[in-house]
Amino acid sequence: MSLIAPPLSLYVHMPWCVKKCPYCDFNSHGVKGEAPPYETYVDALFADLDADLRDFGAAVHGRPVHSIFFGGGTPSLFAPELIDRFLEGVRERLPLNADAEITLETNPGTVEHGRFDGYLAAGVNRLSFGIQSFDDAKLRRLGRIHSASEAEAAVKSAQDAGYANINLDLMYALPEQTLEGAQDDVARAIALAPTHVSHYQLTLEPNTAFAANPPPLPDDDHAWAMQEACEQQLGAAGYRQYEVSAYAQEGRRCVHNLNYWRFGDYLGIGAGAHGKITDVANGEVLRRWKTRHPKAYLAAPGAAERIGGSNPVAVDELPFEYMLNALRLIDGVPMADFTERTGLPLDRIAGALAQARQRGWLAETTDRLHTTALGQRFLNDVISGFLD
Repeated sequence: MSLIAPPLSLYVHMPWCVKKCPYCDFNSHGVKGEAPPYETYVDALFADLDADLRDFGAAVHGRPVHSIFFGGGTPSLFAPELIDRFLEGVRERLPLNADAEITLETNPGTVEHGRFDGYLAAGVNRLSFGIQSFDDAKLRRLGRIHSASEAEAAVKSAQDAGYANINLDLMYALPEQTLEGAQDDVARAIALAPTHVSHYQLTLEPNTAFAANPPPLPDDDHAWAMQEACEQQLGAAGYRQYEVSAYAQEGRRCVHNLNYWRFGDYLGIGAGAHGKITDVANGEVLRRWKTRHPKAYLAAPGAAERIGGSNPVAVDELPFEYMLNALRLIDGVPMADFTERTGLPLDRIAGALAQARQRGWLAETTDRLHTTALGQRFLNDVISGFLD
């Protein structure tokens, strides 16, 4: 296969949170008893990164990093001094673009006022707040540890500290939520003037408390009505939808997530972190993930045992893997990107493209790959058409 190396990002997983939410299927672990070994974990991150750089060799050597994303868990449990130390270590190991987007996820219930100055000084230039709702009753039902007033105060505190690039996470179709309730959440988010809003439906994921004991959720028709109404509300306020669940002001799209959706490369370090690297020399797209539990991860810093799994993506799976990401983008991607990112000729997917266009799911263009409004409504069906 003839591949071209795409942009490179770095994902850093911080696995601890104060309390595991009943809907959460992320690799997060509630803090119980004594405080987690935050400093030791940063040391393990360095060992993990060094080992990945050594293992991937020429596939990553010298490639600039365009974005860094601290996800969790709750990364804001880590003091600004530790984030600063980590970013300094990254700069010593990798060429980091001067304008690299560096995002830190934060929970409004864990951030102490005054810490934002420290994160900003460390180089974090984008914050993502896990708000979920501005309805206190809904927040309690979701198991969140913050209130609506605490969420608003935290966002304003970050803005006062100098943050000009802020995302708010909101959910809709919450237990017993009405259309008016979903719209009120969006209105209160807009009033805080973030630059970006992630707005997505609450779903019952396997192996979560909600899956074992499902709450009363709105049916599909009511959920769809919420999605449409909130899309219009966000659009009217200047937040353009550019991905299924992402809305941004002009020039404020999330660089890191765009790299995912465009099938870019990313190193993934930390407990349970996933990575994807294009090995141009060997014509392979490689995936690697780390062992999930923090104790197991910390027991083998930089050793082979830190790896939960690693393998090249099978050639037959590449079209589906590519479409799973790219078709989430409202404006789609250049048609040429498919060959550059997968190494496969377009005729490999000619039949699936023709069928999707016939059903009105893909736009009738030859230079750009993107779904129609109907295709967005039935996105899972569109994507499944590219399974081998």
